[in-house]
Amino acid sequence: MAIRLPGVVAAKQILRRSSLMTSNKRDVPKGYLAVYVGESEKKRFVVPLSYLNQPLFQDLLSKAEEEFGFNHPMGGLTIPCHEDMFIHITSRLDRP
Repeated sequence: MAIRLPGVVAAKQILRRSSLMTSNKRDVPKGYLAVYVGESEKKRFVVPLSYLNQPLFQDLLSKAEEEFGFNHPMGGLTIPCHEDMFIHITSRLDRP
């Protein structure tokens, strides 16, 4: 029996659609995804796909879903939080 997490499903749909729409693709290594972070000026981060299973990252995905739905202005997954907060959260995910 599989358990589907809404944030992960939404992220996959956004990524699938954005990869079809983006003709000017930047290289993202296999097993990673690009996200855009910031309030007004967006900065691009490349994060491991394993973050999609982390509750802290899923909270960020929920915020993105609430704010943007499936219409992300950058064409990719956009996370509406301050860059400093994103770095703080992802640094906690990198710890063993």
